[in-house]
Amino acid sequence: MTTFTPPPDTAAWQHLAARIGFEVVYFQPLPDGYRVEGCTTAVEEGLTWVVDYVIELDAGWATRSARLASRSAGGGRRILLESDGAGRWRVDGAPASWLDGCLDVDLESSAMTNAFPVHRLRLGVGAASPAPAAYVRAADLAVERLEQHYGRLADEEGRQRYDYAAPVFDVACRLVYDESGLVLDYPGLATRAA
Repeated sequence: MTTFTPPPDTAAWQHLAARIGFEVVYFQPLPDGYRVEGCTTAVEEGLTWVVDYVIELDAGWATRSARLASRSAGGGRRILLESDGAGRWRVDGAPASWLDGCLDVDLESSAMTNAFPVHRLRLGVGAASPAPAAYVRAADLAVERLEQHYGRLADEEGRQRYDYAAPVFDVACRLVYDESGLVLDYPGLATRAA
């Protein structure tokens, strides 16, 4: 079973290829999990946007809530996602049955949120699992269900590696993580800067 060291106080990613941007995140331990506060700024297809987020995780790294605010030339938006930790969600207080079974939030604007499934699943080498997520779009904070899959490979140079797939986006790549379970390299999207 996979074990990770506690996350650092802060981490950052530079976004590549898909967009020009940067993400900074801060981790705060709570008695029963973590609070993750971050911000992503980017230029994508000529449009600028900013997404601020506060995500609370339980002790098993399942998402319990995600409070997001976005800004763009089109204006600002806010959204609140809440989960019971067993796969049932509310979006701005209303039941969101299309997210049933999801235990993670995945932000389009974030490389950091790919840490949640690997922490929660704790896959051994050779193991694989689906990890559907509540996926939040950057520009308008629309919430969708994202079917995704993680498969643990043998470590290389002390780094954990996972084959990741999100078929709806035609994405299949290898993600490399550090000892605290944070993405170091997300091909075509982001690389760890701090």
